[in-house]
Amino acid sequence: VPLLLVDILHTENAPVLTMIPTLCVTCGILYVLLLASTISEQCTRVPALVNALSFGEGSEAARQQTVDYISSSAAGFYVFGTRLTTATVLKLMYIWCIVVLGMLARIGTD
Repeated sequence: VPLLLVDILHTENAPVLTMIPTLCVTCGILYVLLLASTISEQCTRVPALVNALSFGEGSEAARQQTVDYISSSAAGFYVFGTRLTTATVLKLMYIWCIVVLGMLARIGTD
């Protein structure tokens, strides 16, 4: 989005075609963030999977310790200390769309 702002602010009356590469890069970054967030969401299901497995008689305590360790490790992707979830990425996409539509409206009125 910062590159898109630079394109719009520094090139007055520039055709929209000059902003296509920046839009493609931004969409690619958002797509990668969405993929990373789905992996983070899948990491929350691992403790239930391990808990459903059977390791033989007398392994319930070890299995429970493993499940507790996996749950407390909170595996997943983190950005600036915040867990990357699908909801976070969707909020980012909504904000990005609002910014882009506002800039396109500004271009349309010029």
